[in-house]
Amino acid sequence: MKRKFVALLIGAFVFLFPFYYMLIGSLQREPDPSVGGAFPQPGNLTGHNYAEINKAIDLGRSLINSGIFTGGVILGTLVFGVLAGYALARLQFRGRGLVFNLMLLIQVVPFQLLTIPLYVLIVRSYGLADSYLGMILPFLINSTAVFVFRQYFLQLPAELFDAARIDGASELSILWRVAVPLVRPALLTGVLLTFIGPWNEFLWPFLITKQQDLQPLAVSLSNYLTTVSARAANPFGAVLAGACVLAAPAVALFVIFQRRFISSNLSSGVKG
Repeated sequence: MKRKFVALLIGAFVFLFPFYYMLIGSLQREPDPSVGGAFPQPGNLTGHNYAEINKAIDLGRSLINSGIFTGGVILGTLVFGVLAGYALARLQFRGRGLVFNLMLLIQVVPFQLLTIPLYVLIVRSYGLADSYLGMILPFLINSTAVFVFRQYFLQLPAELFDAARIDGASELSILWRVAVPLVRPALLTGVLLTFIGPWNEFLWPFLITKQQDLQPLAVSLSNYLTTVSARAANPFGAVLAGACVLAAPAVALFVIFQRRFISSNLSSGVKG
């Protein structure tokens, strides 16, 4: 038992040490890339690196842009993912199998291959350059989220849906009142999986807009790290500070929601 506990502690230390080193390095006044830099003197700790980033890219505005971009993507993913997943799992219509197979095919196509045609469509055809909608639109429907929701809806007992239809409930009412409350873990999973992608995305927003006041945090930090950080007083600390700013919201979201990932009894609504 003690050996397992020690092994778990060692594993946790190995996993968490890079995050600790990133945070400590971002607070150092003088760069120290050696192993000893993980245990700096208190007098060498400062928030100057964060102040330099904020002065260069306006962290507040970049965070708002990332929130709008990521929030729009999450909202679209949940709404369209739940609707499409429910239709593929519980509705009978001609071509359902073909639609599902096409959705699986989309998952094997890298997004980078679609970047150029999407750019021409969004910017030239729709005229959505330099806009939040232009950044959000290509990510509104996530095939992975549709697949996850479909699998969850398939696990629900068919008797629940049959009873609701006998009572005269519409399909949207069944979805909202019966199905969605039973698949809350899937909703939380969809939020976390969707959040990570657009929050760290920098290629597509960079193509859509070159205006700094519209760029999400990942794009602003990428520009900062490639153009400004080398001229900072502590380039090493500036790079780590940028990484900390980008990682902090994702870590906070996981800490908030990780307690809610509980298994639910999907058959609890069936008598007997």
